[in-house]
Amino acid sequence: MNYKIVNISEVDHWKSYLHKAGASDFYHSWHYHSTIKEGEPFLFIYEVEDLFIALPLIQRKINDSEFYDVTSAYGYLGPVTNLIAEKFDQDFLLAFKEAFLSFMRKEKIVCAFSRLHPLMVHQVSILENIGGLHPNGSTVNIDLHHPIEEQTKNYRKSFRNSINSLIERAPKIQPVVTDLELETFVSIYSENMNRIGATDYYHFDLQYFRDLIGNNEFFSMPLIMYIDEIAIAAGFFVYTNNIIQVHLLATRTEYLNLSPTKLLIHEVSKIGRDHGMRHLHLGGGVGGSDDSLFFWKSGFSNEYLPFLTWRYIDDQQVYDQLTAKIGPKEDLVGDFFPAYRAFEKM
Repeated sequence: MNYKIVNISEVDHWKSYLHKAGASDFYHSWHYHSTIKEGEPFLFIYEVEDLFIALPLIQRKINDSEFYDVTSAYGYLGPVTNLIAEKFDQDFLLAFKEAFLSFMRKEKIVCAFSRLHPLMVHQVSILENIGGLHPNGSTVNIDLHHPIEEQTKNYRKSFRNSINSLIERAPKIQPVVTDLELETFVSIYSENMNRIGATDYYHFDLQYFRDLIGNNEFFSMPLIMYIDEIAIAAGFFVYTNNIIQVHLLATRTEYLNLSPTKLLIHEVSKIGRDHGMRHLHLGGGVGGSDDSLFFWKSGFSNEYLPFLTWRYIDDQQVYDQLTAKIGPKEDLVGDFFPAYRAFEKM
């Protein structure tokens, strides 16, 4: 089988495949995967001559068993390739499938899961015949090819009013340059996370942001908003190829009533145009749900993209046995996958 595994220790190989891929994003990067704390990140590569499909995954041991499963990192991932989507060869895709299944059986991997990238529609053709693709709500995207005037017309009226009201106060939005500014950025972010009761997973220290800024796989632009020289809000935006991802937004509690992050999004859309970007991807609700977070993001754009997840069970018998160990099926919540890990997140 023409497959190979690129481990997280093989930095240059990982970066090389992403560089050769026709489309990839921040979430595919070696750096992003190097921050994973649980499991072993790797790239599954199927390659024939100079054509390849690369799938970033994380291999995890299943407790009290000899088996493993694979999942994707948090974010928008899925396979990347240097194949031209319009010319996908079905024999190549079938060979990719056979290679991946061979890998799973060799490594005793029971099942596979990955979040897909809403802007990379070619991923459907690669994975649709391996297991199933499941709808997980929608994400919100701002198409930066449209003029800013047209974009603004698509804002929810209350958003336009908030942005205009804040502009009247003459705020300054500036990129983070110095260490002192980065410390200010982190203090705003930490205050925001403490206020909303975020888990430790979402608490990032100063070094985390330094590493993002100093990375050469993507371009990072952290911004701070000031009013009367007081830092009131912050946002971290990552530019990869033609996509801007909103990595995080934060507001000082005292200034929540001003809704400053709305103006940050608006300004970043203008900066993105200046950098030749095509998409400002805002993402979706928590877990892809149609919740208050999704409602907030939808105030910027009416361009909704389907968010899909890929799920494949290679050994149904073992999967069912593992699931049965955690309790009756009626105790399981929703369609969590894999089901035997459902209570690990509770």
